[in-house]
Amino acid sequence: MERPPVAKAFHHMALEVSDPEVSIAFYRDVFGLKLTERHQAGEVEAIPVELTFLRLGDNHHDLVLAHNPAKTYRKLSDMDPLDGPPGFHHFAFEYHNREDWLAQLDRIEKAGMEIVRGPVVHSPWHPRGEGSWGENESFYLLDPDGHRIELFCDMASIDEDGGYTDAYGKKIDGPVADEL
Repeated sequence: MERPPVAKAFHHMALEVSDPEVSIAFYRDVFGLKLTERHQAGEVEAIPVELTFLRLGDNHHDLVLAHNPAKTYRKLSDMDPLDGPPGFHHFAFEYHNREDWLAQLDRIEKAGMEIVRGPVVHSPWHPRGEGSWGENESFYLLDPDGHRIELFCDMASIDEDGGYTDAYGKKIDGPVADEL
């Protein structure tokens, strides 16, 4: 099979939420997202859910919150984590630099929000790395519905030869991407 055209970028994610008002407040307060528009279930016949479009910058939307008013929602913690359909593991917000990331970490800790993992350096190569992969520094929290969110900075990039370069332009000795 021939190689497919490469997409420009991964763009947005739509999350199903149990309470749109609580989720809108969370994503505004924690990440600074702005409301683009909201629509009620059934405004368009093919869309039986409420949709809320949120953005970080000038895109129409970076995150969509979907809510089905006819559905009875349960918390993820009320379900057996070893039983059920596949879901997603986490999604992430990238910060411009370590200083901004540390400021957000401090803000979240002062707000009393639970950090479910980290702060951690994802790396088997970095001196502070904890052995996992990804070549960035991050921490994780949960939104009001239990969706896991990674907040990270300093992601390595992959060079044309498959080698890794850290966020400060230094070549990382050792790793090579599996596929170029």
